[in-house]
Amino acid sequence: MELLAISLGVDRGYYRSFFEDGCSIMRCNFYPPCQEPGLTLGTGPHRDPTALTILHQDQVGGLEVFSDNVWQTVRPRQNALVINIGDTFMALSNGTYKSCLHRAVVTKYEERKSLAFFLCPKEDKVVRPPPDLVCNQGRRMYPDFTWSDLLHFTQKYYRADDATLQNFTKWIISPKSGNL
Repeated sequence: MELLAISLGVDRGYYRSFFEDGCSIMRCNFYPPCQEPGLTLGTGPHRDPTALTILHQDQVGGLEVFSDNVWQTVRPRQNALVINIGDTFMALSNGTYKSCLHRAVVTKYEERKSLAFFLCPKEDKVVRPPPDLVCNQGRRMYPDFTWSDLLHFTQKYYRADDATLQNFTKWIISPKSGNL
């Protein structure tokens, strides 16, 4: 978190302290083999609503990221972790860092396993970029929200996809959402 803060030119402890009392999530994923893998996805295209995802994948592979308008395989590397920026950190960086559109595909013959750690702030923590960052950029990209608001939105109203944060922003500022 300190390196991300330094890269944005803000106080190096800003994000570290922001997440100190967080409520992060750890998930084990299992993707069984499929005789027709082209007909299914392990997980459809989405951007994680969390702040950061740290993923350990087995040697089977199956993680793909959308880059340069094509799906590209993230080849597994022994003793390596994959780190994705999520929507919450995209908001915390005022849009400087972009959340990563990705998916998980299955294989025909082998099961796939992965372990994902999702960094999340405390549920009632207000997600807003550091004032210095906004001042340097000139404007806010996203309204204030809490992690529980975004989690509620993705669990009840909208499955995470490639436009979650944009649709959440529209939802949270609408009078119908009850969040004003």
